[in-house]
Parts: sequence; structure tokens; C-alpha cells
Amino acid sequence: MDISAALERLNSQLPLKARQDALPSVLKATHQSVLYSLAERGRPPTMDELEVALGMGKVEAALQRLGADDLIVLDAEGKQLVGAYPVTLEQTPHKISVNGNSIHAMCALDAVSVAPMFDAKVTIDSTCHVSATPITVAMQGREIVDVKPTAEVTVGIRWRMPSAVAAHSMCMEMVFLKDRRTVQAWLNGDTENIALFTLPEAVAFGTAFFRPLLD
Repeated sequence: MDISAALERLNSQLPLKARQDALPSVLKATHQSVLYSLAERGRPPTMDELEVALGMGKVEAALQRLGADDLIVLDAEGKQLVGAYPVTLEQTPHKISVNGNSIHAMCALDAVSVAPMFDAKVTIDSTCHVSATPITVAMQGREIVDVKPTAEVTVGIRWRMPSAVAAHSMCMEMVFLKDRRTVQAWLNGDTENIALFTLPEAVAFGTAFFRPLLD
């Protein structure tokens, strides 16, 4: 699948930008402030910070609206903000270091999107989905500075429609694979519902999907 086709498919299954554009301006600004806070401070805005921006008594309704649109991820009680695609406080296989903070990405595609999205220096520490081999990717903006254990590291996507929270469903099927042999083991003969991307392709794909959320 080429990048333009993959972008069209992802936007049809998880239309984050369309959902953001449908928000009232104050909620769109709130969503963007959440994204910046997670990337720049390693945490979402506090309830007090959100109240300053939104007004007293309006935070809970705002979070519920953003959560219902799956623009943010809330905790199990549906009250505390824990993430906004592509980054989260929840533990995932994809740990990222950005702006001196450690946080997690929702999936492999999200992980390689953080550096270009925020034009930041990012180190990704993850594992191969098949072999559990450690994978490290160092990035500066859109540039891949270093990758271990091999330049053959691939991002694989097994397409599925998300449940109410894509981070807990669709994202589980967007993974790192360490090399071509591992890709074949992961495919296991299934080529109908699969997309494979080299790291540069995945960076281009993720940038095109996520960067518009900051515009």
C-alpha cells in the first residue's frame, strides 16, 4: 500500500483531523494544548490549568466531548486525561524520550511521528513485535539519525476498525518488526489486510497524518 492510500484509509478509520475541525474553537485549542503539553512537559495539562483555559465548571464536559471523539484518552474512570494521539502516559511497548521527558507512544506509527510532528529530538525504545528484540530509533524532526539493531526495521499494520478507544484496539496492530525475515513470520501468509512501511515511509505517513492536528 502506498502512503497516500494508507493515509486515506487511516483517516477513514480514525478521522482525528476531521473530528478536531468539527470542534468549537475553544475545544480545538484545548486539544492542541494537550498535545503540546504531553510533548513538551511529558504530562497533560492539570485540571487547574484546563480550568484557567476553559472556565470554572467546564473542564469535565470538555474532556467528555474530546474523549467521546477519541481525540484524547481518559483513565478507566473516564475522569483523568492520560493521553492524546500520538502520546500517552499509559504503559505501551513504545517508550519515547522527548524534551527531557519519558512518555509512551500509542503504537509504532505514532512513535515515529512524534519527532516530525513537534520538530523535536526523540529517542524511541521499543521491541520487535515477533521476537521481542530491542529496537531503538533516534530522530531529529523528520530525519532518522540512527536505528538499531538493523536498518531493515519495518512498521507493520494489520488493519482493523477501532473500538471506542483506538489506543486500546487499532493501535495494538501497528508494530515494529526487526527485519525482513521477521516480517515474513508476522505476515504468516496474510497479505489481504496488511500494510508494511520502511522507517522513512512510516515517518512520511505519520507526519502527514498527525502534523495537521497542530495547524
